[in-house]
Amino acid sequence: MADKVEYDPEKGTEPTKRGSITGRKSSVAESIIAADLLDERYATTQRGLKSRHAQMIALGGTIGTGLFVGSGATLALGGPAFILAAYVIMTFLVYCVVTAITEVAAYLPVHGGTMSYYGYRYVSRSMGFALGYLYWYALGILVPYEITAAGLVIDYWPNNVNIAVWMTIMLVVIIGLNFLPVRFYGETEFWFAGTKVILMTGLLILSFILFWGGGPSHDRLGFRYWNDPGAAHPYIVGGGTGRFVAFWETLVLSVFPFTFAPELLVVTGGEMESPRRNLPLASKRYFYRLVIFYVLSVLAIGVTCPSNDKRLTDGGAGAKSSPFVVAVANAGIHTLPSIVNAVILISAWSSGNSFLYISSRALYSLAVQGSAPRIFKACNRWGVPYMAVGCSSLFCGLAYLNVASSGSTVFNWFVNLTNTWGMTSWVCCMIIYLRFRKACQAQGIQPIYRNWIQPYGAWIAMVSFTILCLINGFTVFFPSEWSASSFLTAYIGIPIFVVMYVGHRIVFWHDKWAWDPMEVDMQTGLQEVIDAEKPLKKRKGFARICMIIE
Repeated sequence: MADKVEYDPEKGTEPTKRGSITGRKSSVAESIIAADLLDERYATTQRGLKSRHAQMIALGGTIGTGLFVGSGATLALGGPAFILAAYVIMTFLVYCVVTAITEVAAYLPVHGGTMSYYGYRYVSRSMGFALGYLYWYALGILVPYEITAAGLVIDYWPNNVNIAVWMTIMLVVIIGLNFLPVRFYGETEFWFAGTKVILMTGLLILSFILFWGGGPSHDRLGFRYWNDPGAAHPYIVGGGTGRFVAFWETLVLSVFPFTFAPELLVVTGGEMESPRRNLPLASKRYFYRLVIFYVLSVLAIGVTCPSNDKRLTDGGAGAKSSPFVVAVANAGIHTLPSIVNAVILISAWSSGNSFLYISSRALYSLAVQGSAPRIFKACNRWGVPYMAVGCSSLFCGLAYLNVASSGSTVFNWFVNLTNTWGMTSWVCCMIIYLRFRKACQAQGIQPIYRNWIQPYGAWIAMVSFTILCLINGFTVFFPSEWSASSFLTAYIGIPIFVVMYVGHRIVFWHDKWAWDPMEVDMQTGLQEVIDAEKPLKKRKGFARICMIIE
């Protein structure tokens, strides 16, 4: 997995370039972008995220209930073999996405830099507009999703408090943190993510012990549950056809725990210290995070939790739906299930915090690119886009749907909606990467970061997620599974994106479908990014050895 980072962190200098577009007449694209980005009437966000914040956010920032709780229903549907295969495939595809978008973001991590901004800059204004609003509403809806899941987790402990009270407390904290300077967000996520990493590490060690019979009952599990109830289950229909359907449905459901996690890296780049050094570092470690915390986790639950346990699909049982809790309870380990659930609650809280952060920055980015009212570009003296945060917080009210409907129903609505939007965004990200790469080649510019898997990985991910997006709700076409609400939540995201893109193209019909590679603006904002790089301090002894290993 060798990564090529042509950047000297000791000197803090800009990368070697084989050419430059400076000195020639500005193109239409450059004029549009410079006018929006260099609007000095508004303050910008500030680079308050330190290297340790960036590393920990990348490591566990969006590990939430999709993995801790949602994996239980996926395990029950397909069985341990199918969920393991699905997570291995998703790990590879998401790694392709991460390496591609890091190459794009590391070159020019400007204030308000999101993938929608880079779509606006490297592809077209219509791409930036449609993708920006997709990010804003999709990520905004993920906040109440996490709060809804957190409400289910709280129900694990018997209490007579209305769930609306718990949701209100969590929402107040999340919204309050997002109105504080970004360093407070970075610090809270550093500890939240650290807690999740510790929990996942402990659960993996416990699973290994239970595998060999080290639990209280000394019952050696081995791969018992792969034999009974079985490694793979049929779904909807019986036989081989049923297993074929189960595999694809498992693969589709496995997208959700990964959704929008790569984009968090890009968004933090605009508020990160020395982003050209720290973004590639965070990206290089992303692969190990995916393998350890996703692949090994589903292998662990497949070994320690029977896929036919009714608690996995019993939405009314709250956090007992978590396969990790079921496994620990089955092992006869007392007290630990409550500790696991407490960390799952923190994870839901943490993920909701991250998603509101990304949603608000998506709206801020839209304002920076001129696709949203300028008022959302306003930042206070701490560099917080307070108007964007306030507007994005309105999505949080959707969490109260859980008071009127069953939590599991709302849970599934949010899963289906965000799956489509997440895969659509990744397809667009790969298009943006390929246009960026083409512009670099045309203008003789050497990117800051390069990974061995690109550009082939981008093509593989783009084709794969296009197929997965189209089959996202394929099971509703079985007569026994037809549901108008399921069909709409599975596919409504696609026409919404198309309408936004085509509608913008009609209004700006004179724009090109994509900027000419020689006209793409690779310079505006570059000097500020170079100035933000801080030379590494000389380290001695053990600290120096750690830096070299890193």
